[in-house]
Amino acid sequence: MTSTPHQTAPGIVEIEATALRLRDHVLRTPLLHSPFLDAIAGRRLLVKAECLQPTGSFKVRGGWAAVSALAPEVRARGVIAYSSGNHAQGVARAAAAMGAPCVIVMPADAPRVKIDNTRALGAEVVLYDRETDDRDAIGGAIASDRGLTLIKPFDDPQVIAGQGTAGLELAEQAAHLEALHADVLVCCGGGGLAAGIALALESRAPGLRVRTCEPAGFDDTARSLASGTRQRNATMGGSVCDAIVTPSPGLLTLPVLERLAGPGLVVTDDEALHAMALAFQHLHIVLEPGGAVSLAAALFRKDEIAGDTVFCIATGGNVDPALYRETLTRFA
Repeated sequence: MTSTPHQTAPGIVEIEATALRLRDHVLRTPLLHSPFLDAIAGRRLLVKAECLQPTGSFKVRGGWAAVSALAPEVRARGVIAYSSGNHAQGVARAAAAMGAPCVIVMPADAPRVKIDNTRALGAEVVLYDRETDDRDAIGGAIASDRGLTLIKPFDDPQVIAGQGTAGLELAEQAAHLEALHADVLVCCGGGGLAAGIALALESRAPGLRVRTCEPAGFDDTARSLASGTRQRNATMGGSVCDAIVTPSPGLLTLPVLERLAGPGLVVTDDEALHAMALAFQHLHIVLEPGGAVSLAAALFRKDEIAGDTVFCIATGGNVDPALYRETLTRFA
């Protein structure tokens, strides 16, 4: 398994270089707006729809960034990643396009649509029990046996740089709208997207401040930011927001967020589901629960947000069809 000791988070130069590599391979996602949602949020609410990416998630950015950065001879040996589904698809898509073998270690309780889509992209999928198995140990053993390079889901400088390209886009979009001072709400698991966006905004739009958004009970980043020490979640199961359930914040990402992000925001599973239904009804986009927590925070934690404008990153739309049908019926 290939690893690099003493890694550091990328800077703006690395993020901009990554944006050039990604330019023809990811979508420049739009900002969506609804007066109805403005009324609920109590301010102008602008939603960056990363759910419209080719794999249905922002993770396509980091996956392409990391795989494309490998030396050709290293890439040819193959890559491995562990993911509940969105990072899996981002890495699998990039590996397939570049002719690299790909193994994905996924929790057995991941939504079937994510498992099926990852296999459809040509990856070998290895399932594990997230409550009893150690995904790092499983992935490490496979990587060592086959000589594969591990593409971490968030604690990787190339992945963070790839996710940061969304921040470059947002900075340009916000400037066009003359929205120079606002909170940017970001769904947060390990913090790769939040850290990448924060680093991009620090240079290109310093008046925009990242706020991490997490489901209740799995708010390790919010608790870490509040306490000044890295916190862990007590369990790895029990939330519908599977895409952003991680053990603890990243070693690379947390210091960035401690320096650049505001206090974390926490929502309930029901609020995330309600936000999914509102996104369908008023923005005409499909979100999964973990991809909707930032919108839920904008709508249902408005007293914890300042300013007359707020940005949300709608991070993913790979939702189980049965859950989606049930959610739309429930909140109709």
